[in-house]
Amino acid sequence: MSSGAAVPTPPPTTPGPHAEGGTVVLTAADISRALTRIAHEIVERNKGAHDLVLLGIPTRGVPLAARLAERLVAIEGASADGALDPQAIVGELDVTMYRDDLHRHPTRTIGATRLPASGVDGKVVVLVDDVLYSGRTIRAALDAISDLGRPRAVQLAALVDRGHRELPIRPDFVGKNLPTSTSERVSVRLAEVDGDPGDGAPADAVVIRPAAGATGTEAGA
Repeated sequence: MSSGAAVPTPPPTTPGPHAEGGTVVLTAADISRALTRIAHEIVERNKGAHDLVLLGIPTRGVPLAARLAERLVAIEGASADGALDPQAIVGELDVTMYRDDLHRHPTRTIGATRLPASGVDGKVVVLVDDVLYSGRTIRAALDAISDLGRPRAVQLAALVDRGHRELPIRPDFVGKNLPTSTSERVSVRLAEVDGDPGDGAPADAVVIRPAAGATGTEAGA
C-alpha cells in the first residue's frame, strides 16, 4: 500500500572556501568594509588622526593596524601640518611578559615591541586586535603601555567581538559583534600573515567553527 508521494532528498551541500567544519562570517570584502567604517569612526571620535598612534597586538592585530592607518591617511589627506605617513603612526605591542597565564604556558615566544618615533606620551593610542574574547590580552596590553609612557587616552579597536568577557573591558570600535558559544572557535585569516591558501579560498576571512580542528586565531583573547 502506497504511503503517498515520495519526498525528494536534497543533494548534499559542499562547504565553500574556508567553511569546512565552520561558517564564514566575514569575507574579504566584509573585512575591508569593516576596517573602513572603523577608520571613519576613529577620525570622528578623535576629531582627526594627527594625534593618533595605532598599536597592533600580534599576530593579526599588526597587519590590521597597518590597514587602518592607510585608511586614516586616505580619509584625512593633507592638512596644515602636512600629509600623514601611515607608517609613522603604526607600532607593534608585544604583551607576552604581561600575560597572567605565563605559569601555564611558560614557553611562549617573546615578540618585539615597536613604537612610532613620536612615542606614546600625550598621544591617543588605539590598540588593534583581531578577536576580543575574555579581555585578558587587552589587560596585558594596558599594563605594557603603562611601562612605555603616558598616553592621553587609550582606545580599543577589534575586528571581531565574540563576547564572554572575564574582565570589565569594552571595545570602542568593532567590526562585527559575533555571539558565540564557549565551545566554538573564531579563526581569522589575513593575507599578510597566512598567505594565499592556494585552494581557491579567499586570503582574508573570519570563520566560526567547533573547537576541534580550528586553525588560525583560536578563540580570541
